[in-house]
Amino acid sequence: MRILLVEDELEMAAWLQRALAQSGFVPEHAKDAITAESMLHAASYDAVVMDLRLPDKHGLVLLREMRGRGDITPVLLLTAQGSLQDRVRGLNLGADDFLSKPFALEELEARLAALVRRSKGRPSPHLQCGSLNYDTESKAFILDGAVLHLTPREHAALAALIARARAPVEKHQLFLKVFEEDSEASPEAIEVVLHRLRKKLQGSDIQITTVRGLGYMLESISVEN
Repeated sequence: MRILLVEDELEMAAWLQRALAQSGFVPEHAKDAITAESMLHAASYDAVVMDLRLPDKHGLVLLREMRGRGDITPVLLLTAQGSLQDRVRGLNLGADDFLSKPFALEELEARLAALVRRSKGRPSPHLQCGSLNYDTESKAFILDGAVLHLTPREHAALAALIARARAPVEKHQLFLKVFEEDSEASPEAIEVVLHRLRKKLQGSDIQITTVRGLGYMLESISVEN
């Protein structure tokens, strides 16, 4: 199993590389986020072990960027003892597991093996468009690391749009997803739902675009400071 180890503490990294190699893993080391990004673009890995406290970029930012471009490689985060906030944010951003320092090598190896087993032959439960993440198992939308609170109809509309992110969804098809149990609703009622969704997405890099003649499309845009 090919593992990318993202760790800036060189002694810790060297120890982990030796230990993982002796256990049959194939570890490769990145000492900072920019090196990790380059390696992730150049090769595929079975899993990533990532320390959060990197010198050039926080690990959660690197994780968010990975998921934003559709990289579903399993990620195990190394966190400081008791850092509950980092663990919760990490899981919301698409991390697969976490381990608090100090840790036993045997536990790290067992968690890595389990991550890789779960990832083989199973699609990712996360759908991603820019900074918007949808967990299809928990049915939660996370925008910029925070839970996005939606009404049932808003949720149904956004779920249908993110399932086909960057591609248009026909208006009648979207209407049926949102109002399937309300036969008396007007087809134009979908506009009200989308108007409310657009207001909740304001200020983020996510927008719902009307594609003339084709329907509506969820896409990520660059946000200027």
